[in-house]
Amino acid sequence: MKLRHVLLGSLPLLILAGCVSALEASTINLHTFIGCAVREFTFLARKPGCKGMRITTDACWGRCETWEKPVPDPPYIDAHHRVCTYNETKLVTVKLPNCAAAVDPSYTYPMAIRCDCGVCATATTECETV
Repeated sequence: MKLRHVLLGSLPLLILAGCVSALEASTINLHTFIGCAVREFTFLARKPGCKGMRITTDACWGRCETWEKPVPDPPYIDAHHRVCTYNETKLVTVKLPNCAAAVDPSYTYPMAIRCDCGVCATATTECETV
């Protein structure tokens, strides 16, 4: 009987903790956030011979600290460039609608599990240089 009261008494605390956690996540200012995080992302999946389909998934998003400083020896600059990139992903496959008879309707895309600031890897990230 006492265990039941303890469990029922802790239920409001768990609900309150969940609400506070959700509130903290929603109050992040995305304009000033420095770091790398998983964030919901929607895109249009297309494939020749099929109708497009909107997909909402998780992707990496953020800004990472980066710096450059001049040094006296070639290449005359010491650079530290990190980008928000995928650390762990899961492949998800969906079937696109209204595909032609000879077209496989399967469409596979990566879903972010974990993201980190790291060196840009062209295998998973679009890397742009100036």
